[in-house]
Amino acid sequence: MNQILAMIIYILSIVLIAFQWIIVIWALMSWFPGLRDSQVGHFIAHLANIVVGPIQRIVPPLGMIDFSAIVALILLNLAQQGLKFLTYALM
Repeated sequence: MNQILAMIIYILSIVLIAFQWIIVIWALMSWFPGLRDSQVGHFIAHLANIVVGPIQRIVPPLGMIDFSAIVALILLNLAQQGLKFLTYALM
């Protein structure tokens, strides 16, 4: 049973890392406006909005700066730390 739970936690950890990279790429795409208009840009924006979208409704942009990506990265990092703690607790 612990092996199955450990495997689920490992997969969740990989998903969290993937979302962190997607959000970083999404934020960097703002420097290249043409990139956001491509199919890859739309795909990355769609994936990033899964996490960033709800945060944007709570944390409004301040002027021209949108802090929702930073908040999303912090929350994903906290979730990953929680998974690490859970992994050590199971062992």
